[in-house]
Amino acid sequence: MRAISIIYRRELGAYLRSPFAWVIAALCLLVDGFMFQAMAMSGEQLSATVLEKFFYGSSGVAIGAGLLLSFRLISEERQTHSLVLLNTSPVRDTEIILGKFFAALTFLIILLALSFYMPLLIKVNGKISFGQVMVGYVGLVLLGSASLAIGLFASTLARNQLVAGVVALVILIIMVFLFPLAKRLDSPVREVLQELDLWWIHFQTGFMRGVLNLKDVIYYVAVTYFFLLLGVKTLEAKRWQ
Repeated sequence: MRAISIIYRRELGAYLRSPFAWVIAALCLLVDGFMFQAMAMSGEQLSATVLEKFFYGSSGVAIGAGLLLSFRLISEERQTHSLVLLNTSPVRDTEIILGKFFAALTFLIILLALSFYMPLLIKVNGKISFGQVMVGYVGLVLLGSASLAIGLFASTLARNQLVAGVVALVILIIMVFLFPLAKRLDSPVREVLQELDLWWIHFQTGFMRGVLNLKDVIYYVAVTYFFLLLGVKTLEAKRWQ
């Protein structure tokens, strides 16, 4: 735990001091604000519908921010040769992955928290509950954590940051569009692929509407765990190359 804490503090400090991280945060909030204005605040709509549209747009921001914050975490260490120092120190690969993941997740939560004023604007002029808002934000954090885990796994695969980013983007696109693909297939493959979809089934039908389903929580935790485990195993394999 001590090694995870050290890596966590180092990485979180790097995020907080990095212009790159704050540029990402600013761009994500700018995009979120534009989508909120264009989709949610246009025309006369029910408050619940406006909130759904806010989380619809924010889910894309969470996925994008997760990708941008994570794809360079390991590949950058390889390019600067600082990963060699970690590999030769008494630190396990699991601790490296978890320390970096929790630091990125903390910064992502800070980024999402900065958008909290938008649903408050809806509450001022409409009728929504804090429960609906909090469930939506729980969904954004879980969706973002899954994206972070995918980006971190991709970062362990490639030395080049651009290649790692492209690999992460391809994996995310595949997982987001499993549901539209599944609708063209027959049972039981259709049902299996639909349940593996990252966005349509588990976010839109639950968190986006303020509905907390244990099944959706378990899904995002499982996806995050799976890709973090793949990242650990990839680092272990490369350590012995």
